[in-house]
Amino acid sequence: MKTRHIILILVVAVVTGIIITTFSGSGAYSHFEEAFNHPGRDFHIIGKLNTQKALEYDSHIDHNYFAFYMFDQHGKESKVVYRGAKPQDFEKSEQVVIIGSAEDGVFNAKQLLLKCPSKYNEEGLPQEYDDTKFDKVSQD
Repeated sequence: MKTRHIILILVVAVVTGIIITTFSGSGAYSHFEEAFNHPGRDFHIIGKLNTQKALEYDSHIDHNYFAFYMFDQHGKESKVVYRGAKPQDFEKSEQVVIIGSAEDGVFNAKQLLLKCPSKYNEEGLPQEYDDTKFDKVSQD
């Protein structure tokens, strides 16, 4: 085999390895147990908010601290700390996706993604709306 063929095969192998490593695990969700077994490494975890526990957020004390408890898809609960403002209508979210790492018994989220309730019903039609009428304000 010529040296050029060997170099070409090595280059193809390296490029293939880089592509596989780059895209492996992307798009897949993990769970808290795996995140806590690998502290410091980033994970995407999907779950549901534990509505039985209070949210920790006070914009007067620290507007960049928001903490809550959620269950992952395996039912394991963990405290999640997000260094940012609490998203509007967070409590109404059907699902929460957190991106971040686990450390010292807490999951530190760098990013929050929310799946909010659908505005459509089962038939794909918009939900009913309030038919309240508003009168113009007279400008006398």
